[in-house]
Amino acid sequence: MHRLPTPGSAQANGVELVETCRVKAIELLRNNLSPQGILAATPHARAESRGYAAIFGRDAAVCAIGMALSGDAVLLREAATGLLTLAGHQAANGQIPKFVDVRRHEADFWYLGCIDATLWWLIALDFLDCRDPAGKLRQRLAPSVAKAIQWLGAQEHQRFFLLQQNEASDWADIMPRSGFVLYTNALWFCVKRLYGLPHADETRENFNQLFHPFSANLAEYRRARLLAHYVKRNAKNRDLYLSFVNFTFFGEEGDVFGNLLALLCGLADREATRRTLLALDRAGIAESWPVRVVCEPIPASSFLWRAYMLRHRQNLEWQYHNGGVWPFVGGFWVTALALAGEYDRANAELAMLAGANALDGWSFNEWLHGQSLAPRGMRGQSWNAAAFLMAMDAVRTGSSAFARRPR
Repeated sequence: MHRLPTPGSAQANGVELVETCRVKAIELLRNNLSPQGILAATPHARAESRGYAAIFGRDAAVCAIGMALSGDAVLLREAATGLLTLAGHQAANGQIPKFVDVRRHEADFWYLGCIDATLWWLIALDFLDCRDPAGKLRQRLAPSVAKAIQWLGAQEHQRFFLLQQNEASDWADIMPRSGFVLYTNALWFCVKRLYGLPHADETRENFNQLFHPFSANLAEYRRARLLAHYVKRNAKNRDLYLSFVNFTFFGEEGDVFGNLLALLCGLADREATRRTLLALDRAGIAESWPVRVVCEPIPASSFLWRAYMLRHRQNLEWQYHNGGVWPFVGGFWVTALALAGEYDRANAELAMLAGANALDGWSFNEWLHGQSLAPRGMRGQSWNAAAFLMAMDAVRTGSSAFARRPR
């Protein structure tokens, strides 16, 4: 395994590695800047041929947060640039694009939509506005904010107050999660708190009743009771939040990112936080490098398997979103540990996260194979660097970019 040495000099080595990663992360983000904002990956021939030399909604938002926390003057100045580019290509109905191709000046909205780009854009916008009130970013973009919120409201179920979506339409863009999706609705609750949107309490209550009905009170709404009954009768894993809940089926693969966001966005109480972190630990999500993004990959024999998961032979078991290790999500793992008060563990995992980014000559690789740990995907990923800086700040300050901020 690629673990750091544990006794003796491990702590000193870890501190040095973390500091080196901080410097490398800032360097990478500066290199990946364009006049239109932060690109998803370092621009080179392969990145351009695969569409990574673009301004992605979710990537630019995560990067804006990390850049604002970097302490680097250039990154601080440019943190909002990508968000402004995305706003300039906002659809007439309010949706923020999946990405903007800066060479063609063209917005892309994916095959089945991209619900999370709008959510991430709103979260990052509020974060930057609170960090620099004098910039009046929210005020300057108020019409775009209103349209984005209106578009999201049109996707919201009017009794559950949760967003609905098709499969393969968020960051896990070749995964079969649909209906009410954990990851998406954790972000939706965060947006509701940040922007003071209505029915936030109902969103939180229904979130916990649907995604973890094992510990929730019996729902008053008849359709919620029936969905919960079907889950409780058939579910095997009762410790983690379900990855999604649809009409008669649901996801038990263990969506690591979605579960971490449930904690970070304030949807889990202390007991649920403890239960979730223990379950993720038991699943060994960080045994190699932080972190594997599902606890149990979906096999081709599963009823959840889809033919599109074979595209480019990318989403097989232990690969990509289906069991690959994503250092970018590792930043959220470290942040969740820090916010749960597990500072020693968070510091140790931060050093491991630095080690993951250091592989293959500080490649900041998009993902690693979940078993062989071979670097895969695109090198020079901006959000790897940004999520590391976010995690580093959480370890040092005990604060989170997802907390409700006073105004």
